[in-house]
Amino acid sequence: MVWCHNCKERQPPVSHRPSLKHRHVPPATTPNVRGHRRRRRVPPSPMPKPHHAAPSPPPLLPLALLPPRHCPLAAAVLALLSVLLATALWLLLVLSPSQGAPPAASEHSALSDAGAALAGPGAASPLALGHIVFGIAGSAHLWPRRREYVRLWWDPATMRGHVWLDAGAPAAPGPSAAWEGSLPPIRVSEDTSRFRYTNPTGHPSGLRIARIAAEAVRLVGGGAGVRWVVLVDDDTVLCADNLVAVLSKYDWREMVYVGASSESHSANTYFSHSMAFGGGGVALSFPLAVALAQTLDVCIERYPKLYGSDDRLHACITELGVPLSREYGFHQWDIRGNAHGLLASHPIAPFISIHHVELVDPIYPGLNSLESLDLFTKAMKMEPMSFLQRSICYDQSQKLTFAVSLGYAIEVYPNVLLPRDLERSQRTYIAYNRMSQRNEFDFDTRDVQKSLCKKPILFFLKEVWKDGNMTRGSYIRSSGRDDLKRKVFCFRSPPIPDIDEIQVSSSPLSKHWHLRLLTEEFAEKTYWRIFFALEPLCGWCMILAA
Repeated sequence: MVWCHNCKERQPPVSHRPSLKHRHVPPATTPNVRGHRRRRRVPPSPMPKPHHAAPSPPPLLPLALLPPRHCPLAAAVLALLSVLLATALWLLLVLSPSQGAPPAASEHSALSDAGAALAGPGAASPLALGHIVFGIAGSAHLWPRRREYVRLWWDPATMRGHVWLDAGAPAAPGPSAAWEGSLPPIRVSEDTSRFRYTNPTGHPSGLRIARIAAEAVRLVGGGAGVRWVVLVDDDTVLCADNLVAVLSKYDWREMVYVGASSESHSANTYFSHSMAFGGGGVALSFPLAVALAQTLDVCIERYPKLYGSDDRLHACITELGVPLSREYGFHQWDIRGNAHGLLASHPIAPFISIHHVELVDPIYPGLNSLESLDLFTKAMKMEPMSFLQRSICYDQSQKLTFAVSLGYAIEVYPNVLLPRDLERSQRTYIAYNRMSQRNEFDFDTRDVQKSLCKKPILFFLKEVWKDGNMTRGSYIRSSGRDDLKRKVFCFRSPPIPDIDEIQVSSSPLSKHWHLRLLTEEFAEKTYWRIFFALEPLCGWCMILAA
């Protein structure tokens, strides 16, 4: 029996067997000697003694100590006390002074150190390369070849970061070993075999690459002087100066997720139109990187079916409620073949990166891939802010159009083309999935000119140098098989047939030109810069992108 104050005695369960006292037992009968049946007295079997008297009840307990299932009144009182206690704690937290208790020892050390860095004296100083930590994803068997791409843009004197491989990289043979100091240090990623991966078409290396952000945060510890964590691949070419200029627009003390989507519509549809593709580069503000490092391992366990690393990062950042901030200078370059159409129509934004450099043809004719990238990065470092920005000039007398992509090429059209048509990229390439339809690309494109007589004459960069405050470049005419055909089949002779070299001079642009409108003074200055550079060829000039 269980006793309760003001409660009835609990009855025994129905399933309890009743005592033998109440059970009906038929009497045993035996025949007598005269053939009559007589009743034989059967001795009673031993039975347990019935409970004639209930035991004395235990001493009454306070209502708060009684099991609530035994007493409805006790359950009601306990619920009321719980609500009052929770309300009191909430009011205590809300109305307490701002100076709270120190964080618990179980919190991640990087978070507390990051909070101190956010309020530090140098938090408002201008952004520099030393404030950025780079995480370069690679693999051990591809690193001996791809290290040359990283060497083109990496500066060990001003940059910090690591190359993260799946295993130790072999030492560079021969003379290349002496150049290892010009590369970022190498670290081996942690084992990720404990995580689930169920995508049938991908590779589990996406788990390892997705965790580079968390490993980089743990490696820098408190993050002294760290404001951004930038993730790229080992086959990416990066313009570090423009990266600093673009990230300076954002408040690094907030959670910021910067990058760009793919050029391929199919890739954006499969993954996400609001996802930053990591080959072109992903920039995470340090508070976001710290928050991501604390939740990443638990988060990626919820997404075993995802394909790679970028979609896992995007999924976990989405759970933190941080949207993508698009910057059009990041280029995933999910293309194959001739990249001329993209390079000659770069958007009005500072160039930051290109990816998949092994899948495209050499950028400059007559050079191999590595030599082309060497000249490409040389022009990029010479004048980063104006690199690949397009200027359009017109020769009214000869009805010619000059489209100058600084640091890359000059296109001379035998007719007048309006800026709206020139800003569309010629589809000289195909998508990464080998599709070439116009609707496969998530930007404005136009067909390659099929008419031989309307195709432009191309001049490609040959050399670039500094002349005081000016940057000068020499562009050499591309000798193509179409020159002879033009002379034979075209009614009008090819434009500027006697010119084999064009030199372009440019003055440095403002470091913040991409942050303000094109004022009248700025437009006039740019107009005369382009005009004097092409004065023998142009009657008047206009600017499309400076």
